[in-house]
Amino acid sequence: MPFVIASACIDVKDTACLEVCPVDCIYEGGRTLYIHPEECIDCGICETACPVAAIHADDRLPEEERPFLQINAEFFGPAVTGWGSPGGRDARYTTELDHPAVAVWPRG
Repeated sequence: MPFVIASACIDVKDTACLEVCPVDCIYEGGRTLYIHPEECIDCGICETACPVAAIHADDRLPEEERPFLQINAEFFGPAVTGWGSPGGRDARYTTELDHPAVAVWPRG
């Protein structure tokens, strides 16, 4: 997974990254956004567009944010959305669901 959305996006969900992603690999959950690990092309545009510095390259992800590698990937699996590889964000792939770790994240 080249880029990962981490905890700073929870309950913020600024969509600047959605607007600049050339392959529409960023999807909207209930409390945060998620990057699809197989659809991201590692361009980095989303990282520079994020106003809260929530997006990191996987090899520069702060240690305390490492669980978000798995959180982003599992969001698309059968335990959360079951979307698999949707092939690009559109209205059908927006949900109020979140990964269980995000759903119980303390509200700040």
